[in-house]
Amino acid sequence: MPQFGSARTRNHGRVVKPKKVSRRQFLAVSATAAAAAGGVGTAPAFSRDVHGGDKDPWLPHQADAPHPLQAPDYKFFTPEEAAFIEAATERLVPDDAIGPGAKACGVALFIDHQLAGAYGRAQGWYMQGPWSKGEETQGYQSRLTPSALYRAAIKAIEDHVASSHSAAPFAGLAPDQQDAIISDLEKGKLDLGGVDAKTFFKMLWLNTKEGMFSDPIYGGNKDMAGWKMLGFPGARYNYLDWVDRHGQRYDQPPVGIRGRPEWNGEG
Repeated sequence: MPQFGSARTRNHGRVVKPKKVSRRQFLAVSATAAAAAGGVGTAPAFSRDVHGGDKDPWLPHQADAPHPLQAPDYKFFTPEEAAFIEAATERLVPDDAIGPGAKACGVALFIDHQLAGAYGRAQGWYMQGPWSKGEETQGYQSRLTPSALYRAAIKAIEDHVASSHSAAPFAGLAPDQQDAIISDLEKGKLDLGGVDAKTFFKMLWLNTKEGMFSDPIYGGNKDMAGWKMLGFPGARYNYLDWVDRHGQRYDQPPVGIRGRPEWNGEG
């Protein structure tokens, strides 16, 4: 067993002061011994040393960041479905004196790209049943994937609107009429056939909030408007220059995973 510091050992009656071994040396020797014992012929790998100073102990562009949204167009929604989502989410988060609404923040685009990907397919979810009605505390219980739920619910809502509002689509209704339909969804009063109205409303409301306040790299929260509205600083690396500024308002603009638009030649 190696010893650290100035501990003493006895060797045949003689007091011997062992050679000091640093923890880094001990780990290196241990790793080499383990590799040799396992028949691995590779040298031990060391983490990059950080010696202090005024440089950041990381290298740029080495993080495992998500791929940014490349094309600002719809991948999942049809034009009619996109019009519904834009109108519905705008009623949930309307444009007002506090800040921009869901449409200006790209919430519909965020939801569309989520439904076109792993989330929409319920990838990684348990989807094998049983399909009995669950409790409120048990979370999502539908046999439909999120993408299938959206598609079926939007069609059922548009059918309801067409039969009760002179064939006008949801997006063409007056704001108070749209609010009444959304309220019925929330309360579970709207009959959507094989789709539970409350389940759809919960998912729509959750995804709307995600689109408003997630990192802009996913397509929503355009220009970080949602973060600016809340005063959220975003994914800033550190606050070392603000540690001692007690009681002062933090007035720096938010930073996303990709930085700020002006850092990437986008603004």
